Amino acid sequence: MCRLFGFRSVLQSQVHSSLVHAENALQGQSEKHPDGWGVAYYQAGAPHVIKSKESALDDHLFKRVSGIVSSQTVVAHIRKATQGHHTILNAHPFQFGPWIFAHNGNIKDFDKHRATLLNLVTPNLRRFILGDTDSEIIFYLLLTNLSNKVDLSQTNTDFHLIKSSLVETINQITSISGEIYHEEGKGAVENYLTIILTNGNSMIAHQGGQRLHWSTWKTLCPERDTCPSLSSSCEKPTVDGKVNHLIFSSEPLQGENIWNEMSVGEIIGVDGNMMLQR
Repeated sequence: MCRLFGFRSVLQSQVHSSLVHAENALQGQSEKHPDGWGVAYYQAGAPHVIKSKESALDDHLFKRVSGIVSSQTVVAHIRKATQGHHTILNAHPFQFGPWIFAHNGNIKDFDKHRATLLNLVTPNLRRFILGDTDSEIIFYLLLTNLSNKVDLSQTNTDFHLIKSSLVETINQITSISGEIYHEEGKGAVENYLTIILTNGNSMIAHQGGQRLHWSTWKTLCPERDTCPSLSSSCEKPTVDGKVNHLIFSSEPLQGENIWNEMSVGEIIGVDGNMMLQR
């Protein structure tokens, strides 16, 4: 299956090590996930998305992009296709307005359920679906549910409205294609709905059967003597709910970060004030 990475921080930070150099970095994982890659990051409040259908391991553009990205919000994806052709249109992350979405998983019997799921997407959003993956339909179904609650152009959306829209989307899909499968390894034959979604301010993730790890603190911050935002939450588990960074990764990355594994069905995120939501 695919591999995911998400990063949200109070500071502009580079993610080059996580994407390229760290043990288990996304580039290395692409040896087993060769069907394209994408990196989304925010500058001046706007999302920028760079994607390729090539393997990140062999694509020099992946290294170049990873080297220049410095942002408070980053989402990256390494694809191993289960649904849809090997084209750039099917590479993740997907973007609509300020919203960025990446998926690691599969809708069981997708060909059978595709028309039913498409009909749940509002027509004014359905026309933006350009590829043939289940993931893109999940994204626009999620946006449909969210658009019934808020203006999609907003970037200060209440976290609980984002969460309720995500839960609504998962419930719609599982009511049609069956429950989320609780063990990895079934590829394109079972339901897996592991997701990262952000609008640049809030970020939310759902563990839908494919592993996802998260971190908000380090054993010792290597920049503790120079960082203007150092707080107690940087070097120990948060007590008051406010964090300076949140990282998601399919695989724990080497370094100072302390990683926790999400359980199936668990939702974790931060709101626009960097308050941890579990």
